[in-house]
Amino acid sequence: MQTVANAAGVSKNTVSLALRGDPQIPAQTRERIAALAQKMGYQRNPVVGELMARLHAGGNQRFRSSLALINAHRDENAFTRHPTIPVYVRGCEQRASDLGYKLDRFWLHRPGMNANRWAQIFKARGIPGGLIVGLMKSNQIDAGFLPILETFPFVVTGVQTRDPALSFASVDHYMVALRAFEKALELGFQRPGLVLDGEIDALVDRRFSAGYRTGQEMVLQKCCLRPFFALKEARTDLAVFSKWLRREQPDVIFTLYNEVRDWVKKAAPESGFTLFQYEWREQNPDWSGMNQHNDLVGQAAVDMLIGMLHRGERGLPSHPLATLIRPTWVNGR
Repeated sequence: MQTVANAAGVSKNTVSLALRGDPQIPAQTRERIAALAQKMGYQRNPVVGELMARLHAGGNQRFRSSLALINAHRDENAFTRHPTIPVYVRGCEQRASDLGYKLDRFWLHRPGMNANRWAQIFKARGIPGGLIVGLMKSNQIDAGFLPILETFPFVVTGVQTRDPALSFASVDHYMVALRAFEKALELGFQRPGLVLDGEIDALVDRRFSAGYRTGQEMVLQKCCLRPFFALKEARTDLAVFSKWLRREQPDVIFTLYNEVRDWVKKAAPESGFTLFQYEWREQNPDWSGMNQHNDLVGQAAVDMLIGMLHRGERGLPSHPLATLIRPTWVNGR
């Protein structure tokens, strides 16, 4: 690296930053250094890169760089008051700190923000890339943010995006549903039912309902209950849910929503129902269900992003990568 620096007439640190695609170095300089390094046969040593990362991660050192942590939820305060998003954030911040990075928080939907403003902020703070957290109602990212995605590397947590497609880390939603189904059968239930918002199922490419239906096809060939997706309608007219409950007659229900417990009590007060959560949460330990380990998802997303930075990857990936975290069952009270 020093040889390349001498030939380019810059410092070794400048060469290091340039070869990692750091925006602190002007694009023209980065291109010149990259071309010179290639001509001279320079190759980055991945072992040395890993060693340096570990050295930076140890002790009470100053942070090397800031990464962007983008709140993509419509609620500006989702990082603190949403029931699940803060767990992603906790994992991101823990892993980033362990590796010597800090996270600068931003809200994707802040009024007045545009591509130029985002670029100015990233350049001024020396931010080389970011993490997108909180896409809950859509797997689309606002068009105004697209120029930033084309310039800097980003990783999404929780869901897979489309148009543009980005690398992402999430729980394996298919296995959440399938393992919950298998656990219900193990516990002696015979008619598992699914109560799920159709928009949420679509957000994860129908992986929840796919895992549920796979469980039905594998085990319950004579008993295939139809899932209930009309959550919005049921919130204004409980009779919609009551009709489904009477028709399908489940003996256990999988859901993501605590409110379904109250619906069951109102719709069938004389019956005893068991409900399992597809997303077990620390604040509700009485529920049984699947721990999605969203903190580990956040950690995995940071690892993916830092790997991209080390490899000098920038902009939209030609082949987005996915890291899936395996869920585990939790016995509640």
